[in-house]
Amino acid sequence: MDIISQLQEQVNTIAAIAFNTFGTLQRDAPPVRLSPNYPEPPAPAAGAATTATGTTAPPTATNAAAAIPTSEESPSNNIAEQPKLLSAELVKAAKQFDALVAALPLSEGGEEAQLKRIAELQAENDLVGQELQKQLEAAEKELKQVQELFNEAADNCLNLKKPD
Repeated sequence: MDIISQLQEQVNTIAAIAFNTFGTLQRDAPPVRLSPNYPEPPAPAAGAATTATGTTAPPTATNAAAAIPTSEESPSNNIAEQPKLLSAELVKAAKQFDALVAALPLSEGGEEAQLKRIAELQAENDLVGQELQKQLEAAEKELKQVQELFNEAADNCLNLKKPD
């Protein structure tokens, strides 16, 4: 993979990490009271889980077990550590991007040399374009001749004539 493709891939990686970081921060942010005049929402019944329809489901072994955090994955530890991990991953990706930028070849001769090289490449491109245009015109002429011969042959077959 060339360096430009690697840079594009790294930019996509940084964007994905940033998107996931912001989403995680938004998802895990503690609730904040909008206004002291805004009423508190009603608390759900203890031990009941809310379903997608908004009704409460009785506790079952499955959702009761899922509600109890393990010692390895305590929600308070996980929520507190996740922003640190995501920001470290974002910094690592940014450093990889910087390393790729540093690996780009340096321009030789400055801006004037680059402009001269661009002019040379443009002239070469124009010559190749003219050659391709000539080939296209020749191919179109040959196609027209073949179509005429085909039409003549088709007419002869339909009229049951012998070719001249």
